[in-house]
Amino acid sequence: MGERRCRYCEKTFQPSKYQPQQTVCSESLCQKRRRTEYRQQKLKTDEEYRQVCRDSSRKWRSENPDYWKRYREKHLEAVAQNREKQQGRDGKQRLLDLLRNNTSVLDLKRSAAAVWLLNGEAADLLRNNTTSYTDVRADRIQALAATMVYPSALACARSFASARARKCFSLPIGMLGS
Repeated sequence: MGERRCRYCEKTFQPSKYQPQQTVCSESLCQKRRRTEYRQQKLKTDEEYRQVCRDSSRKWRSENPDYWKRYREKHLEAVAQNREKQQGRDGKQRLLDLLRNNTSVLDLKRSAAAVWLLNGEAADLLRNNTTSYTDVRADRIQALAATMVYPSALACARSFASARARKCFSLPIGMLGS
């Protein structure tokens, strides 16, 4: 048996004599990834396996009804971190919902890279106030770029810092490489 390349890490390995069709090396990360992929594929294709997993989870939850309550009492820092992250996700989702519902009112331009940079304050979007969209302030654009879009858009937003009285900016895809 010759050496083979692992399909995950690309390192060469000697397959086991007991598993001649082996395609993944014995590194723990590669094996973990292999098992995860197998389980995901099995869940997609095997209804009985999916049902057994579902029943197993339900059985464990019924036998341990206070698990999450005890966990949250013991891990206060995890609870606080989760609360902050969830509030951020909820805020972004509210803004995206408002944008989807108000596209006829807002003058939005879409770039090839699907990056939105809006002028005005995010608080105005939350209040659904569309009257103050004429003044562009660099700090507001940067805040929106950092929280709603992509971190790489922050550098682009800084380059538009001196612009005034524009309704919206659309960034070409080449500017996002920074």
